[in-house]
Amino acid sequence: MKFSQIQQEDRRRVILAALKNEPDYSINEYVISEVLGYMGHGVSQDTVRTELAWLKEQGLITIKADEIQVATITDRGVDVANGLATVPGVKRPRPGA
Repeated sequence: MKFSQIQQEDRRRVILAALKNEPDYSINEYVISEVLGYMGHGVSQDTVRTELAWLKEQGLITIKADEIQVATITDRGVDVANGLATVPGVKRPRPGA
């Protein structure tokens, strides 16, 4: 597995974990970018939008978009974030995470 693939899968896991822990299960793209940076994934806003689009295609999030995208985790996304379901391309969380 390539290092870039490991990073990509972990970025997706971080996004889902952040969304799952929000009281309304939603975060805007700029806060997601900050969360990723805090977790060691300093990436461009374009990369954030690309990851959000991919997660949406997999049915793990929904996106409301005006000028700023707001992501909301789906039930399936919560299952993946909790490690109860797996999706190729998303790193599985460690036990107890």
